[in-house]
Amino acid sequence: MEPTSDDAHVDTSRVLTVPNLISFIRITLIPVFVALIVDHDTTTWGIVLFALVVATDWVDGTIARRTGQVSTLGTVLDPVADRLAIASGLVAFVIRDLFPWWAAAAILLRDGAVLVVGAVAMARHAVRLEVRWIGKVATFSLMCAIPWITWGNLGLPLAEAALVAGWVVYAVGIVEYYVAAFRYAQDLRAATLER
Repeated sequence: MEPTSDDAHVDTSRVLTVPNLISFIRITLIPVFVALIVDHDTTTWGIVLFALVVATDWVDGTIARRTGQVSTLGTVLDPVADRLAIASGLVAFVIRDLFPWWAAAAILLRDGAVLVVGAVAMARHAVRLEVRWIGKVATFSLMCAIPWITWGNLGLPLAEAALVAGWVVYAVGIVEYYVAAFRYAQDLRAATLER
């Protein structure tokens, strides 16, 4: 999250902050849940840990804003933690045959495109795209859908309900995801034309 005028007095160059620590912890848990997911004996625990890691997406950003610990590192670290967690989880679930490759590819291709375009925008034009509300809703939808679908495909309790809910939320989330990507492309075009 970009610092607001209210955060003008805050030192955004800080590295050692509680939100940054949370983001680092989330990143360090990625290989743990991947290992749990791909092991047939611990897959359920892997799904639970993945769900917890992605569910804490909002924690670091909220703490940063409410405690005045917004930092330049945090504005990069938070979305990197989110994308790494989602991408790693998807790959592990596809390997474990709990999530279809085409559904994972739809998410990963969009994330890759946004990442590349965002990096180019920052490098060439010094433009940083603000996160849009629809992008947050889309990410939240997919962060719910992925564990529900894998839970259902593993045949765990309430499997049928989890599958139905997961695929409905996935369908809504993936449409929102691509609408958000289109809006980011519009934002980038507008920002570069202003320069």
